[in-house]
Amino acid sequence: MNKLSSMKYSGNGSIREHIMEMRDIAAQLTALEVTISDSFLVHFILNSLPSEYVQFQISYNTHRDKWSINELLTMCVQEEGRLIQEKQNAVNFISQKRQIKRVKNGKGKNDSERKNKEAPSDSQGQSSNWTPKCFFCKKNGDIKKDCQKYQKWLQNMGISESEKTQ
Repeated sequence: MNKLSSMKYSGNGSIREHIMEMRDIAAQLTALEVTISDSFLVHFILNSLPSEYVQFQISYNTHRDKWSINELLTMCVQEEGRLIQEKQNAVNFISQKRQIKRVKNGKGKNDSERKNKEAPSDSQGQSSNWTPKCFFCKKNGDIKKDCQKYQKWLQNMGISESEKTQ
């Protein structure tokens, strides 16, 4: 009797095996002259199910017709199939990942990434002490068009101001 009252379905094995085991224990108790009615055993089985079966239990309680053990077995197997299918769909939904193509010139990035790259801000959204970095000499606070090293390089290469803008 203690084994029957303490049984819980853990999800290991099928629900059919769990119900059959509880039915076998009830049959052994009947052989020992401890009779358990089918409706009482159905309630025991429903109470041994985990929280995933709450909707199923509510459905049983709202029906006026009471199920036999065989009907309960059939319904539980169907519910187990539905729950397995639901879990598979959830896993497929979560495992799909959106990928963003990144290109060197910045195209393909979303707007928030571009804004963060242009002017980083602190946790309250205020602009920080961010200073631009020269692409030519890599100095902070220097801009390529105003960079002295860049200007000298242009002169050494023989590139005039009009050619530079083209």
